[in-house]
Amino acid sequence: MGDEYEDSYDEIDEEEFAALEDRPGEETFDDSVIVQPVETGLEPDTPVYRLRLSYSNETFLAAFRDGVLDAGAKVLVPTRYGRDLAQVMGRVSCSAPEIALIERPATEEDLQKAEYNSKQEEEAFGICREKIEKHRLEMKLVSVHYLLDEPKILFFFTAENRVDFRELVKDLVSIFRTRIELRQIGVRDESRVVGGLGVCGRGYCCHMVSDKLKPVSIKMAKDQNLSLNSMKISGPCGRLLCCLAYEHGFYCEQRRLVPQEGTRLYYDGVSWKVTEVNIAAGRITMNAEDSRILILPFSRFEKTDNRWTVR
Repeated sequence: MGDEYEDSYDEIDEEEFAALEDRPGEETFDDSVIVQPVETGLEPDTPVYRLRLSYSNETFLAAFRDGVLDAGAKVLVPTRYGRDLAQVMGRVSCSAPEIALIERPATEEDLQKAEYNSKQEEEAFGICREKIEKHRLEMKLVSVHYLLDEPKILFFFTAENRVDFRELVKDLVSIFRTRIELRQIGVRDESRVVGGLGVCGRGYCCHMVSDKLKPVSIKMAKDQNLSLNSMKISGPCGRLLCCLAYEHGFYCEQRRLVPQEGTRLYYDGVSWKVTEVNIAAGRITMNAEDSRILILPFSRFEKTDNRWTVR
């Protein structure tokens, strides 16, 4: 029964798995949403905080020179799109090449305006989606955001290809009478913004664990001896699971310490060939020329004079 589900590398549809990998040049929030860094140096004792943007679920570092901020507080900070609200996640001790400067804590008026904008965003989302259908554009609207302190509305969308949305922008400008900006993002960014449950039953890693989207390749799945089943190793976004990248470094390091598949060695007077290296279980499976199978723990193997032997 188990043999029916065995994977063979020879039968892999390379085009199918290539479609699961991140595409070169694909637009992401990491490329487009960047804070405006501090232009002048900071004092060593200036507190630095990690902030989160609600509309992209992205975090960044920012300093505040005028006191201490509590986790959960809302602050006004400059971003690439303009001055906007961000939420304080907590104080950090690390530094980064780009650190924004928090202008001030949000006032009650700021919070009321943000709540009003949130209702306006729902209405704008529906209007924009209707206009997209009207112009028959092959794009999917993901989210809408009103900047707090700028006369601008941001529309984020995904699309397989570049989209000519000039007529759409004209319609939106005539309706909202303000600056309109449409930004194409990747499908992984969409999952980070929207959130949901993964195949493991927990919240998406990109939404709950880390907002930094690292490139994931099919090689990572192969290095971890995972089943090369596209349904099992891809997420709802249609790309390879983010968690494939988390332990990849560990697997690569462990593989350097043990013989690899295909390695031949002698043990008990018989020639053996390594057929499987199970990093998670810490075991190596070997086949002998007389069809015997031997499974040994990593601790039984050692390398001397550039040759592997069994203790």
